[in-house]
Amino acid sequence: MTAVVGCAGEPAKPTTRSPSLKVVDHQPISPPVLQDAFPPRYYSPAEAQKLERRSGYRVDHSLRSSAANARVRTLVIHYTGGDDPAAIRELTGEHVGVHYLIPEQTGIYNSQPVIMQLADEDLRAWHAGVSSWKGRDNLNDTSIGIEIVNPGFTRTETGMVWHPFSSSQINQVVVLAKDIVNRYGITPTDVVGHSDISPGRKLDPGPFFPWKELADAGVGAWPDSATIAAYRQRFDSLGLPAIGDLQNAFSRYGYSLVSSGVMDEKTRQVVAAFQMHFRPADYSGVADAETTAILFALLDKYQGPAVAQQLLGSRFAPKPVPVRAVRRK
Repeated sequence: MTAVVGCAGEPAKPTTRSPSLKVVDHQPISPPVLQDAFPPRYYSPAEAQKLERRSGYRVDHSLRSSAANARVRTLVIHYTGGDDPAAIRELTGEHVGVHYLIPEQTGIYNSQPVIMQLADEDLRAWHAGVSSWKGRDNLNDTSIGIEIVNPGFTRTETGMVWHPFSSSQINQVVVLAKDIVNRYGITPTDVVGHSDISPGRKLDPGPFFPWKELADAGVGAWPDSATIAAYRQRFDSLGLPAIGDLQNAFSRYGYSLVSSGVMDEKTRQVVAAFQMHFRPADYSGVADAETTAILFALLDKYQGPAVAQQLLGSRFAPKPVPVRAVRRK
């Protein structure tokens, strides 16, 4: 027996599956070619106006396949950790990339914001690095990245001092993000920070990023206060879920976390990233009652009360309201 194998960029070469088999010389054949069964379709000038012109050919977009979806599933928000010159130098280099950049000195023309785009949206920009969200790894492949020029934080003797964003930067992010999520149908829970997809490794966009303001504008997730209060009351009365159930809940929301039943360092990093996003006043990494209530309020809102209840288990099931018999007169 003889097998013929080849690889991209090299002509196929005869080889054998076993050293004991003889390599057989072969001559290339001329495969048969059929005559065209149909004459070519000649497009009219009116039809040609709808064709896309490319190098050496044109494209007809009149038919669309339903068995396809967009590459973009996630919107990731970052801060650069420096000033405008440093950000431009880094993001136009060979090692780090991003689709959009919001500088410290924002642009405006005719009362409209001018936003800097560094890479086409259909390209894979290198902004996420080692990352995971909702079971997908390496989010560079499936995300659009927005970098906001901001120093991030300064380390002092008393701790980390964070730097706020400017109002014009936030306005640009809102306008840009709203357009992106609408065009790609990105769900609220898929608008995330770099720290959400790389807990412990990354901290951006930090606790000063106004996630609620984005949610109020229709971009990203935010829990309802009444639902938080209801879950908080339940946890204050019955205690907190088991660590394993809490880990499952974080995983169900989107974080990369395995249920071990142990409050390990990985779990604390996920909790801290979640808190920085949804409760930035305290991101200690301690899964307290308020943090847990926020998590289940989000699951309740975006995945449904049944999912939240299933993750909590029977101990936290609402007690049925007793039905009183009504006497007939």
